[in-house]
Amino acid sequence: MGSLKKDFKYKLVKNFLSKDEQILLRNYCIIRHKKNFTDFDLIQNSNGDSMFYTDPLMDSLLVSKVSLMEKETGLKLFPTYSFWRMYSELADLKKHTDRPSCEVSVTVMIDSDGTKWPIFMQGIEVNLEPGDAVIYLGCELEHWRDEFKGDWHAQTFLHYVDVNGPYADYKYDKRGGIGHEI
Repeated sequence: MGSLKKDFKYKLVKNFLSKDEQILLRNYCIIRHKKNFTDFDLIQNSNGDSMFYTDPLMDSLLVSKVSLMEKETGLKLFPTYSFWRMYSELADLKKHTDRPSCEVSVTVMIDSDGTKWPIFMQGIEVNLEPGDAVIYLGCELEHWRDEFKGDWHAQTFLHYVDVNGPYADYKYDKRGGIGHEI
């Protein structure tokens, strides 16, 4: 397989989620957020955005999208972990690069209240519609979001490593496998 690294640093993928996947995930995120009493990020947003590392449904998405990710990147990939957030007003995402488990990442816009909230990839604004995604080299590419002005925005992040790359030992985020805590 070819190398994403030689071709580009990020890539917009329209309709990464099918319409049925997008509707299922939208409903799931809204319900899960309403039932959340313990998993909040009070660092990035004092309002306490819901956030979930290795949520079973998002891990299922992580695994089901391996073939599509390999097709889009030209790389053979190991899944590492999923993460999703329900962002709320005043949330932001500081400029950063990611840890080794996020060598090849995809941020997927599940849905929102309709407020546009672009992600910046190396200073270039990328706008996503529900179901769209941007694939990027998380360890290499600085990315961020400015302060969110809307009410809610559901986003999932699926992370992978190149089977033949320098971070291959981060397969499953160094856990026993997908669905394992350690």
